[in-house]
Order: sequence, then structure tokens, then C-alpha cells
Amino acid sequence: MAHTKSAIKRIRSSERRRRRNRTVRSATRTQIKKARQLIEAGEVEPAVEATRRAVSLLDKAAEKGIIHRRNAARRKSRLMRALQQAQTQAE
Repeated sequence: MAHTKSAIKRIRSSERRRRRNRTVRSATRTQIKKARQLIEAGEVEPAVEATRRAVSLLDKAAEKGIIHRRNAARRKSRLMRALQQAQTQAE
């Protein structure tokens, strides 16, 4: 257990950050999963909207420092590429 005041405060603030990060990361993952499922099902219109929400969440998570910006960029790229392929197959 921490002894100094600063260490005790650091534990409290780290716990607050961990909880916030966890909820944001979970929401982002859920939205990505929904978008992928819609893409695989071939439902293009709902997939576009779900992808837009997922990209927005990824950008916000990267901006807050919850995930690395390049990690967000990679995920967005893969999601957009899958959506693009689904759109070309639907036509």
C-alpha cells in the first residue's frame, strides 16, 4: 500500500482514468463489432451509419489518449476497406 500523500492520490486518479478508459474502449469495440456484422450481412445502408459512428468513437478515443492515434487509424482503415468492398459487391 502507498504511504505518501502523492502516491495515494496517484492511485485514486489512476483508478478514475482506468474506469473511464474502460467504458470508452468497450463502447468503441461494441460499435466496431456492430459495423462489421452489418458489413458481413451485406446490409449496406445500416453498415454505413454504424461505420460512421465507429469512426467517430475511434477518433474521440484517440484524441483522449485512450488508444494510440495510429491504432485508431489502422482500425478505421480496415473498417472502411471492408465497407468499401461490401458496397462494390452490393452493386
